[in-house]
Amino acid sequence: MTAYDPENIFAKILRGEIPSTRVYEDDETLAFMDIMPRGDGHLLVIPKTPCRNILDATPEQLAAVMATVQKLARAVMKAFDADGVTVQQFNEAAGGQEVFHLHFHVLPRREGLPLRPPGKMGDLDEIAAHAERIRAALD
Repeated sequence: MTAYDPENIFAKILRGEIPSTRVYEDDETLAFMDIMPRGDGHLLVIPKTPCRNILDATPEQLAAVMATVQKLARAVMKAFDADGVTVQQFNEAAGGQEVFHLHFHVLPRREGLPLRPPGKMGDLDEIAAHAERIRAALD
């Protein structure tokens, strides 16, 4: 397996080298908004420690990230009055992974509303407003 690259975009977000719209943070994890959202409220949860994906993550990293994924899944359900939630996680290029730092996508879902296509930049003001809704739902 390829070694972890400390110059990946999520490592840079963790170090504050590039901006992100942070929603939640604890000692072990960070949740921030996806800038190419496939739906309103689409966010990402990552560990603060290096690992490429689920294949090299420690049990402790996985436990911390999954606890945050659950917390944020509940928050997006509440914030967007969602009917459900989709959690996605990809491993290695053949598995669809594009950023090689473990991350989980959390997307609130409404019955009958399809996901938007991938790869399209979202409106940053709208993304910031969605982040506020999620933060309020965490309180």
